[in-house]
Amino acid sequence: MEAPAAAELVRQFKLDRLLKQDQNGRRIDLLGTINYIPALLTAERAAFPSDLPTLHAFHSTLAQINNIGDNDIYHWYLASSGITDTAPPDLKLNLIYPCTDKHIKKYSPQTVRMVTETPEIYKNYVRPYMQRMRDEGRLNWVFNIIEGRAEQEDVLLRDPGKGSQDGEDERFLLTPDLNWDKKTLTSFHLLALVERRDIWSIRDLKKRHVEWLKHMREKVLGAVVRLYGELERDMLKLYVHYQPTYYHFHIHVVHVMTEATSTQATGKAFGLENLISQLETMAGGPEASMADVSLTHFLGTASDLWNEVYLPLKEGKKKT
Repeated sequence: MEAPAAAELVRQFKLDRLLKQDQNGRRIDLLGTINYIPALLTAERAAFPSDLPTLHAFHSTLAQINNIGDNDIYHWYLASSGITDTAPPDLKLNLIYPCTDKHIKKYSPQTVRMVTETPEIYKNYVRPYMQRMRDEGRLNWVFNIIEGRAEQEDVLLRDPGKGSQDGEDERFLLTPDLNWDKKTLTSFHLLALVERRDIWSIRDLKKRHVEWLKHMREKVLGAVVRLYGELERDMLKLYVHYQPTYYHFHIHVVHVMTEATSTQATGKAFGLENLISQLETMAGGPEASMADVSLTHFLGTASDLWNEVYLPLKEGKKKT
């Protein structure tokens, strides 16, 4: 019997079961047989084209575009790449409209640099920068969720907090991250958004916030396990970004098997448990703060923070 051609082997593959799905659902490992002999087939989505004519053609073939959410300038869709008229959605689209120059910089290729932010640099340069970013209205989409104007159908939990201290608002809510398709558990990604507006980043956390952070952690883990029966507590990773994309304190909740991107790398992601431990063991009383320590993290060289603060510091044009 003549051996089948290489391409014919794939056509003769008979699927038994899915072994694994990773890279946020873009690669699957399938177990099956070819002529009754066990075979393993890995299917991975090819890279998107980079030349403009092909990209124009790709855009024109998009079909079954279904909106799954809107908030301020952000819009999310599921769509089909147009292989057939009946094919299920195989693309998730995120649209930012109208986008700003900052969005363009964020999504453009750039090199990164490691920087050490001392308490003095934070106080003199970074905190004023944060204030300016907040004053420009970049948090409207967050406030829309918190105040019940958008994405309310997606809110999974609204927690009143463990009991306010000194009048501080401890409420928070749990909602899917805009980049998650809300289906694929291996790319699971939720956000815990605090309702209070005085904590912009980990820099505003103090020793007296430890019990609140522990309460949030327990409530988030409990809610996820209750809502998603296939997940257990030790299958979840909680972390906080510094520098964050937006200056309103939030905690990321992801599946531990999610393939780590640069947003989960050292120098960007700070594990919540380690953060709590650092606050607990910090010298000083209840007001001891993360604003009093040096933090090392990375920045893209196209970012305003690099160009306005760290590059001039590096070149000696500013004093620490």
